[in-house]
Formats: sequence, structure tokens, C-alpha cells
Amino acid sequence: MRIYLFCLLISFFPAAAHAEIAQQEMRPGISASAEYLAGERSKPAVLLLHGFLQTREFSTVAMLARGLQDEGYSVLSPTLSFNIPNRTQSLACEAVHKHNMEDDVAEIGRWVTWLKSRGHRSIVLVGHSFGSLQLLAYLSAKPDSAVKAYIGASLIEAQIGTANRPALIEQLENRVHGKQRALVTQTLSFCKKYPSTPEGLLSYARWDQARVLAALRQSPVGVNLIMGEEDNMLERSWLKALQHMQAPMAIVKGASHFMDGAHEFDLLEHTLESLERIQQAPSR
Repeated sequence: MRIYLFCLLISFFPAAAHAEIAQQEMRPGISASAEYLAGERSKPAVLLLHGFLQTREFSTVAMLARGLQDEGYSVLSPTLSFNIPNRTQSLACEAVHKHNMEDDVAEIGRWVTWLKSRGHRSIVLVGHSFGSLQLLAYLSAKPDSAVKAYIGASLIEAQIGTANRPALIEQLENRVHGKQRALVTQTLSFCKKYPSTPEGLLSYARWDQARVLAALRQSPVGVNLIMGEEDNMLERSWLKALQHMQAPMAIVKGASHFMDGAHEFDLLEHTLESLERIQQAPSR
């Protein structure tokens, strides 16, 4: 199976010639793009979302998109705008961040609508890392009925380092209520210094482990998870907490948070297995 997947992935360069770049205006003056790879109409379309501050060109996501297309799936890979017009590059941690979770969720919704406009009535959300969290946030906010399932790879909460989360949230809420616009610099995910508006940071900081687990339990669609055994970005208790959800979960032996190197093939294989399982499952 591994050799077969390798052959599929090394053939992705010719497939790139058939890619379509779609663009939409997300907010006044803010356009964003996505790459669309057409597949078989008999299979669900996949909306594939990149991780924290990255773009659709991030290697793990790009290889997964090509592998899924080679297996007949239509794949739409957006690059979230983060309130930067036509963003094509990953953002530095030290950049001024004026985006928030609500904007991310709204953009996901716009891309779901775009897929429906292309005739797709069955859509599976697939995310990597923070993208898995953003897709889960979308599912918590009245998702479109065309979305049938969710696959989260390297699912992670919004990490804030050693800060006391309740105290940080209270501080940010006070700033928002007091209409204080000064930037706040805080640890977020792998960024040690993340300058953000109070509203933006608050929207992410609220997504702690408890909220992520609650969103998984309350998901309106079937949940599938793919996690790396050697993911050093996670607390040791996180995998156990996810296992208690009793949702289908594959743990990739030796894989890091980014599922890089040879583990890209494992990620593709487990994603394909999840998609097959999703298509065979009765509707929720």
C-alpha cells in the first residue's frame, strides 16, 4: 500500500496543470483564493484547510490534496486571508495579526458555498493542526447541510503557553468592552510572541481543550481523527482525552505534529480510509 501511495504522490506534478484557482471577496477589500482540483462526481468533495499562519502550499497539505485527487476526490484548498488581500505567503509570528476566529469561520463558510455552486452536495472537511480547530469552530456555528463529515489531523487547542487562561480571557474581555485597541502580545500556538488585537486574540484563546472536546461531542457530523504518536506540540494527556471521545482515531506511529517525511504517506492512507468509512456510514 505504501509503494502504491508513493507512486500516486510523485505523479502530482502533471495533475497541477489541471488545477483551477478560485477567488472570492471575503470582506470589502479583502479577497482570498483557493485551489480546486476536480475529481469524480460520485465521491464527496473535500475542503482541505492548512495549519496555523500557513497557506495551502504548506507541503503536508499540498501533497495530501494531490494524493486525494489521484484517488478521485475533488479537493478545494483555501488560503485563509487573515485580513490580508490575496495572501499567498505564510505569516510571521511577529506580524501584526488583525484576524480572528469569526473571520476564519466565515471564510470557511464561503468556500463551502463555492463548492455547492459547483454542484457538490456532499462535502467532507479535512484540516491539519490549527486548521482542524478552525473547521471544528465552523461546525459549531450552524454548518451548511452539504457538510457530511469531518477529519481532523493533528487536532490541537489554542495553546497560550504558561499564561493563566481565565485571567487572560478576563483581561481581554475588559479591553474589548473598554474599546481599547492597543495590540496585545501573547504566546499563541508555536508563536512565542504573537501581537494581536484584543478581539482577535480573545476569539482564539477561548478555544481551550474543554471547548474542543465539547465541540467534538456536539458535532452535527461524523468525526474522524488522525494524530501523530510523537507529536511534541501536544500535552501527554491530550491523546488520552481524545481517545475517550470514542470517535474513530488513527495514531500514526513515529509521526510528528506535521506528519512530514514518510509520514505524509501515512496521513494520506488514513485520510483515504476515513473517507471510505464516511461514505459507508449511515447519515446522521
